[in-house]
Amino acid sequence: MNVSGHKIELWRQLQAVASVVLAIRSGLSGTAALNDVPIELRPGVQALTFLVLRSFGRAQALQELLAKRAPPPRTQALLLTALALLCPQSGAPYEAFTLVNQAVLAAKRSEVTRAQAGFINGCLRRFLREREGLMAMSGKNLVALWNRPLWWIRLLMNEQPHGWQAILREGNGRPPMTLRVNARKGTVPGYVAALMRAGLESIAVGQSGVILRQPCPVQELPGFAEGLVSVQDAAAQLAAPLLLRELSAASRPRILDACAAPGGKTAHLLEISDAAVTALDIDARRCGRISENLRRLGLDAEVMVADAAETSTWWDGRLFDAILLDAPCSGSGVVRRHPDIAWLRRESDMAQFVATQTRLLNALWPLLKPKGKLLYCTCSIFRTEGENQIQTFLAHNTGARILPSPGHLMPQGGTNPEPVRDNSTDDHDGFYFALLEKCAA
Repeated sequence: MNVSGHKIELWRQLQAVASVVLAIRSGLSGTAALNDVPIELRPGVQALTFLVLRSFGRAQALQELLAKRAPPPRTQALLLTALALLCPQSGAPYEAFTLVNQAVLAAKRSEVTRAQAGFINGCLRRFLREREGLMAMSGKNLVALWNRPLWWIRLLMNEQPHGWQAILREGNGRPPMTLRVNARKGTVPGYVAALMRAGLESIAVGQSGVILRQPCPVQELPGFAEGLVSVQDAAAQLAAPLLLRELSAASRPRILDACAAPGGKTAHLLEISDAAVTALDIDARRCGRISENLRRLGLDAEVMVADAAETSTWWDGRLFDAILLDAPCSGSGVVRRHPDIAWLRRESDMAQFVATQTRLLNALWPLLKPKGKLLYCTCSIFRTEGENQIQTFLAHNTGARILPSPGHLMPQGGTNPEPVRDNSTDDHDGFYFALLEKCAA
């Protein structure tokens, strides 16, 4: 079977997937690495890369059993790619011997890996001969079992001693395609009906959400080009209503959406309120995406390229009624959607993320009016980026108090047999929310 649907040699796709894997292990995001893949290869390579990353921990454990010492980086990336694709006994994209032959051919067709083709052939054929025993032995390895780096597993064990296994299990699941209906252009029941007419089954979720039974290209969604809907996870859809809940509807509130790209929460704020929204992001290219999304939805905001923490470079001195801070974080809550995150992050990254979050909180808090609201959120499952961060902030800011907030929402699938405590029954990513109010002077 050809995953891409195109008649492209498998060995070429395996070479490209190995290059993406190598780039991710070197610190480049999966999205950026895939953008470097030739366009004719990209669909198949992306599909294969996702399959590889979902079995990458197992592949690493198997490689350690098959090879006494790690091979050179590019050879290792190709070997890990093949092992990850061979792991599933059912639902594998190719016949095992086909995959082995094509992986060896991929090695031979590259000057960098040609000398290691025999090594790759020997490792893969040994795996096929000894599959049962090797899989059993690798299954005792936590990294193989949970498909996460060991530091990630240990941190979660420490923070969630009673729920870490369920959290990891859900994080390894397949995410749904969730839509947010533009309240200015339609209703959830009306859009569910439109989907049904288009032959797409769906269920309503939350105030504005719709979950598709089967994902599809956005171009197939009724009214997508006209701005009827956007793609946004159900947990992320909680942000705008939570921030607006405590604001007076009598006046047009001034709201800052810091770290706003690609603009999903900015748009949601404008869809359900008449607020004047300023959307900031440090990345000019990603600010362009905010503007594109707003145009499609028929919405308007002030979009600025700036470092939100460097307030002297962009703030006009007028206080905000509300601030939405979707802070940079590990992204550990959305790893089922972006499986490269687990292998991109390093343990040392956590301290840097926490420092950035602290810097942003301290810089933006003075920009808030008395009785104003700041919603701090991260798409993280780690308490170090959520509850611990906010408790530290409150301890140093006696003029702040926390309002009723969802807190930590762990990744949850609609068919999860072991629901994680404090979650709703909906299918959503991992997130953290804390709504803070500035006490009157």
